[in-house]
Amino acid sequence: MTLRTRFTDLVGIEHPIVQGGMMWVGRAELASAVSNAGGLGILTALTQPTPDALRREIDRCRAMTDKPFGVNLTILPSVSPPPYAEYRKAIIDSGIKIVETAGHKPQEHVDEFKAHGIIVVHKCTAVRHALSAERMGVDAISIDGFECAGHPGEDDIPGLILIPAAADKLRIPMIASGGFGDGRGLVAALALGAEGINMGTRFCATVEAPIHDNVKQLIVANDERATRLIFRSLKNTARVAASSVSDKVVEILAKPGAVFEDVRPLVSGAKGREALETGDLDAGIIWAGQVQGLIHDVPTCRELIDRIIRDAETILNGRLASLKRA
Repeated sequence: MTLRTRFTDLVGIEHPIVQGGMMWVGRAELASAVSNAGGLGILTALTQPTPDALRREIDRCRAMTDKPFGVNLTILPSVSPPPYAEYRKAIIDSGIKIVETAGHKPQEHVDEFKAHGIIVVHKCTAVRHALSAERMGVDAISIDGFECAGHPGEDDIPGLILIPAAADKLRIPMIASGGFGDGRGLVAALALGAEGINMGTRFCATVEAPIHDNVKQLIVANDERATRLIFRSLKNTARVAASSVSDKVVEILAKPGAVFEDVRPLVSGAKGREALETGDLDAGIIWAGQVQGLIHDVPTCRELIDRIIRDAETILNGRLASLKRA
């Protein structure tokens, strides 16, 4: 079965399933496996230490798939920001046709990508931000519900409300992010007005995800309650897996007058990378969403995507069709 939508037509993929751009995880092994299975794999630009390293990773991914894949460029406020313009140039020079942008004030990057004929999918967490990105000229939106891993925004709107609220107002295609991991979620997203789904945590628990098996097994073992919201008091909420580290961060920031510097050593990107690569679950923060409660195995990307499409077909042609007849 092929579920053809405006989004699959836009980016030239078989199935309306996208792999989220995840720091330290969005590498060629995973992106190529997702693309080869008919979805859209995404490399994470800032996982690579330099723009030249990103060029090499794009070349490596091309050697592993002849299907469409994209690159994520997340723009975040920083005292010492990475050379975003150089990463952007590396993406353009490498002939990438699809970019996922996220984060703070992407207009400059969107304009430059569009000037080179690149399809831009912008990730955001609120309807007002989605409409702003549409006015900015992006081609599609990835809307993140409160269930998601990473930064769900400060409005706390879950997908069941956020997705149709965005669909009511957007003219461009939209895919749904946050809480998706199986065929039921795909059908629900389509019913709510989305034209595909974006999955991060679910793709972390796959054979090809380039992270330690301890992390994959943690995701499988966890239930939907096993996340923590950190940085709430700093108005920069982030959802991560429950662990000794995230519990400590929540405890410290709950104290009156606590500031980011009080937890910086615990939440550094280097420590998070160590946890993912060594399997030491107490080394740093591990990003994960509430969809952990729906993840029960570690399949290959092809097995996962085939299962999602097969289960979606069963729901659409089985239970829902019989309800209509009744």
